[in-house]
Amino acid sequence: GNDYLYADAVRDPSWERRTASIEWPALVRRLSARHRGAGSDGVILVCAPVSAGSHARMRMFNADGSESEMCGNGVRCVAKFAHDRLGVRDNPMRVETGRGVLDIAWRAERGELTSATVNMGAPILAAARVPTTLPGEGEHDAGIERVVGRGAGEVSPESLGLAPDELARAGIEARITCVSMGNPHAVLRCVDVDAVRLDELGPRIERSPVFPSRVNLHVVQGLSASHVRMRTWERGAGLTQACGTGACAVVVAGVLAGVLRERESITCTLPGGDLSISWDGTARDPVMMTGPAEDVCEVLWPEE
Repeated sequence: GNDYLYADAVRDPSWERRTASIEWPALVRRLSARHRGAGSDGVILVCAPVSAGSHARMRMFNADGSESEMCGNGVRCVAKFAHDRLGVRDNPMRVETGRGVLDIAWRAERGELTSATVNMGAPILAAARVPTTLPGEGEHDAGIERVVGRGAGEVSPESLGLAPDELARAGIEARITCVSMGNPHAVLRCVDVDAVRLDELGPRIERSPVFPSRVNLHVVQGLSASHVRMRTWERGAGLTQACGTGACAVVVAGVLAGVLRERESITCTLPGGDLSISWDGTARDPVMMTGPAEDVCEVLWPEE
């Protein structure tokens, strides 16, 4: 459901050189525009690796031109690009990201990569590293739910840019969990994800002062201990059909809250389809994400 435009910066390094230009963010916005450009959730450069033993390097730019540290769905498609178009056949494949080097085990049919499982690394739960200024006391403090507007010392609705009763009126539990998967996420549980006006709630929480690097917001509805529905507002992109790192953060938050099973494959149903996520439940354990990767089209962009 996430769709990105991929540029081959391995065979044409000038793509990466362009990122240093003050005109680059505007080009990304033009390329990503749904009605006046090619249309995408952002632009991803597949670059030559810089560390020994890696096969490719990813640089990911949101639709607004800002650069993001990580993209879970995007990195699977980087693996597809490297396999199908650059001839990389090592399995697992190692891809450099802003989160570090990730191992990607892939499956192929008729010579084309169709799905991949990414070792997303361990979740980052310390508040300063998410980053968030929400109160915390220890190394793993941000992964603990924060109650919004219920007593002294808790998170105030105003700190999130919300009216005092806004979460309750939207059917959202007054608890927020913050997790980083190399990029920052905030997770809210709710009764019905479709009933939440995420187009209104998302931009305010994204830019709340308690998230100094902005944040990706997810609302999640539990269907069982191994199945959730979720919707996403991505920083720099807005409403999107899917978010791989967000699904990982949702599962981590659910396991920490005791509502999802650890060490099991959790199905995350997003508007764009399903992802399978598993986490063993301790801070040092990696989150594993499995999902599809497919070509949509090739675009010829006229130089100006």
